[in-house]
Formats: sequence, C-alpha cells, structure tokens
Amino acid sequence: MKKFLLSIALLTLAVAFTACGGNSNVAGRQPQELSGAGATFPLPFYNVVFEQYGQVSGDAVAYGGIGSGGGVRNLRDKIVDFAGSDAFLSDKEMAEMAPTVHIPTCMGAVVVAYNLDGVGELKLSGEVIADIFAGEIKKWNDERLVALNPGATLPDEEIIPVYRSDGSGTTFVFTDYLTKVSAAWSEKIGAGKSVNFPSGLAAKGNPGVAAVVKQTKNSIGYVGSEYAFAQKIPFAKIRNMQGEFVSPSAETISAAASGEIPADTRCSITNAEAEGAYPISTFTWIIIYKEQNYSDRTREQAVATLDLLKYILSDEAQSIASEVHYAPLPKKAIEQSLMNLRSVTYEGTQILQ
Repeated sequence: MKKFLLSIALLTLAVAFTACGGNSNVAGRQPQELSGAGATFPLPFYNVVFEQYGQVSGDAVAYGGIGSGGGVRNLRDKIVDFAGSDAFLSDKEMAEMAPTVHIPTCMGAVVVAYNLDGVGELKLSGEVIADIFAGEIKKWNDERLVALNPGATLPDEEIIPVYRSDGSGTTFVFTDYLTKVSAAWSEKIGAGKSVNFPSGLAAKGNPGVAAVVKQTKNSIGYVGSEYAFAQKIPFAKIRNMQGEFVSPSAETISAAASGEIPADTRCSITNAEAEGAYPISTFTWIIIYKEQNYSDRTREQAVATLDLLKYILSDEAQSIASEVHYAPLPKKAIEQSLMNLRSVTYEGTQILQ
C-alpha cells in the first residue's frame, strides 16, 4: 500500500510538472523523481521546501515521514535517494554502510510539551526532566517542581510521560541531552533513537506524541517545536548552562550552534554553553551515499539529488526555515556542506565541479 501511494504521489507530481511546460528543467536535463524517507521532526519544513524546489526545478520529490531510524534503514537497503535524520550516523553505523555524506538542512528544537489545567508557564531543569521520564518524579506537585515554579498551582496528580514508539532522531536528541545533564540517566538509560522508558504512553512520530499530549490531562512529552506550535500545546522553559530559563526561537537555537562545527557536520549542540542558548537544539540532516551509482540509479538522478541539496542550502530555502518555526543554518555549516557535496561521485567521477 505504501509503495502504491508513493507511486501515485510521484505520478501526480510528474504529470503536473509536464503540464507546466517542457521536457527539460531549468538545469537543462530531464525532470527527475526523487524519493526520501526519515525524520518527522523537519517534515513541516521539508513539505514547503520540496514543493518550492519542484516549482523551480521541475523535479518531483516524495518524502515519507517514517522516523529517522526507518529512513536510515531505507538508505542502508538502498531503496531511497536520501534519508532524513535528526541523529547523525554513529561511527558503528557508518562502518556498516558504504561511505555517506551528511548535509544539515536546518536547525530546530525539541520541546517538553505538557497538558496541565491552569498552568500557563512551566519551568524545568534538565535534571528534573530526566527524573520525570525515568519515573523518579511521579507527581506534578513534587517539591522539586514546586521549587522551580513558585506561584504556580501544580496539581496533586500523577505525571504521564509520553515518548516515541518508533526509532526516532527526536528521541536521540532528547536522550542525548538527558545524558549530559543527568549522571543517573546516562548510567541507567543512555542515549539512542530508541531507549527503554520505564513508564508512560508511547506514540508514533512527532505528530503522534503531540496528539497524545494534547488529548491527555497531566501528560508531558518531548516533541519537535513546530508540532507543539501547530497543536497549540504549551511547552516548558528549560534552564540552560548559564542558568537562564529559555524558550525555543530562531535566536536561541542559533545560539546553541555558535560553537565549532566539524568538517563532516556530525555534531551535537544539546546543552550548549553559550549565553541565550536553548538547551535541546539540534541540526537535522539529509544523508546520501558518496557514490551515487547504486540500485540502477542514473547519473541524472544523482545530479538531481545534489541539485535538491544545493537548493536547500540556498538563501531562498533557508529563509523559509524561520517562517515555519525552525532556524536557518549558520554560514559556516552551509560553506562546509557545499564543500562536502563536491566529494560526491557517480561511477567515481566528481558530480559538482
């Protein structure tokens, strides 16, 4: 059924582009159909950017928001042109695959959304968040929550944590943060796309977690910020390394990325030390194979894949990020990514000159 729906989507887009004129696109090549799968975290951004790219290029891009884990599996199985992931590949994962290139596409925030009657503002620290999701803090009126929120009326009710059921880059970012702020979390649970949460409700994808939190009184869950904005779910201000209680914004997310970025762009920006930084910020990446000749792909498909990534790194696409509650990439990340794209080949020959 999924393959059928994907084929229908691609066919519809292809017909639309053909009807708009010509057999070649602005790059002087035949329009291509590209497919990707992965992270739901950047999906609102990708929906807009992929549509815009289609209008300017004539290429059709179909993307399935199946979670970062699923996207990486599809790339490993070589059935997609690219994978979307909020978690960069580990050294172990990279050793199990042909060489890959990570291209950051935007930055975003994981928020801690909650459903509490009469609580318009909630302040949390990393240690308290870790203890809530570890099942150590069980009631909303726990003394540690009360101390962080003087004046708030916190109910004598059980806390209901909500977490991802699927392999998720959002889970990786969230748990990566918790391992940095809580020694107990690091020792007992750790970081990963999937971890063993001791209690609570599981939901699939960022949309699923957002929906469960919105519908469940006294719940708390981690979710990509755009989904909390879209569902109008309140989320907590989180204390950063400077002791500031910070909400996510383009400015506070960008502050988290003010440090050094490695050449391959694989880095974590959670719990950043910078003043004004939102502590659960992250890059999100599109991952492609460095050698693009696989699974009977043509050179034109490979060129179209790189054209798509160049467009995402363009000023036009990056300007969209802030409009849909993400943050644009820092200049140094764009420059490094364009350089990394020059390492991509087709049959051993460099694609971008």
